[in-house]
Amino acid sequence: MKLEMEIICQLLIAAALGALVGLEREIRRKGAGIRTYSLVTLGTCLFTVISFLLYETFALQTSTSFDASRIIQAVAIGIGFIGAGVIFHQGPSVVGLTTAAGLWVSAGIGIAVGIKQYILASVVTCIALLILIFFEGVEELIFKRKSKKEEK
Repeated sequence: MKLEMEIICQLLIAAALGALVGLEREIRRKGAGIRTYSLVTLGTCLFTVISFLLYETFALQTSTSFDASRIIQAVAIGIGFIGAGVIFHQGPSVVGLTTAAGLWVSAGIGIAVGIKQYILASVVTCIALLILIFFEGVEELIFKRKSKKEEK
């Protein structure tokens, strides 16, 4: 019962951290928002927890080998496919790269929660939010200045 409650808490923490990143994307009216990011962190946390539970099961059997990191690796690759699906060409520009990168980082956050690295997951969530919020303003400032200089 204690293990199940711990896993439930891990899943809730992962979903909440994903929701924070998704909230920023939702505010900016991007295609992937709170639900998408929450589901990515929740899913990656779930796969990570399952991989470690399977490892504990198979570790007791000497005739079977099991590498939990393979499941985490497969999840990371799978998120790459989801990310690729949100990238589009619109004329000369590419749209969706930040969303794809955000989903990839969110998967890492879910994995971190799944291995009980709560501080790491929280710090990465804060860094991701800083990047998404602060760097957008920096980009606008730099590119507006460049375009004004080019006009002169």
